[in-house]
Amino acid sequence: MKKVAVFASGSGSNFQALVDAVNASTLEADIRLLVCDQPTAAVLERAQKANIESYCISPKNFTDKTAFEKEIVQQLKLRDIEFIVLAGYMRIIGSTILKEFPESIVNIHPSLLPAFPGKDAIGQAIEAGVQVSGLTIHYVDAGMDTGPIIFQKEIKIQSEDTRDTVQKRIQQAEHISYPEVLQELFSKDSVNAVR
Repeated sequence: MKKVAVFASGSGSNFQALVDAVNASTLEADIRLLVCDQPTAAVLERAQKANIESYCISPKNFTDKTAFEKEIVQQLKLRDIEFIVLAGYMRIIGSTILKEFPESIVNIHPSLLPAFPGKDAIGQAIEAGVQVSGLTIHYVDAGMDTGPIIFQKEIKIQSEDTRDTVQKRIQQAEHISYPEVLQELFSKDSVNAVR
């Protein structure tokens, strides 16, 4: 069973979906740690309720990104983490973590990449007037939402949709797709298989 750390910065709805999938035995993973960079994030409470250890770390307490990431790597190694799942983590992963976990970090993003990378992808899509958006699960590289794509799912945007209604539909799809895709990755001989 893969030893997993989840990185999150916000409410943690995708974190919760992963925990629920593990509890329902539809995702075979050992979620050993939540890494969070926001001390007031609601995801910390979710981890506590799920009896998953959390490690909250602020980049403000470090001289630079390298020092910040070195500390995270140390915590991951202490717990024998093999795979990192980003679930609403609002920082770009730097070279220090990427080097230690090559092709073993995935992210979920609320758009059909390469369209609308970065912050507020749903707002960007609505602003652009597109009729179809969706979600992308991808490996993480040094860029912003530029890593190899593993899975995409389309979500239609209707003329009467608001940002909130689109976000709800994308999140519902994320909560189903993320555990399923991770299970498929983990059950393969190699986590490098891109479909």
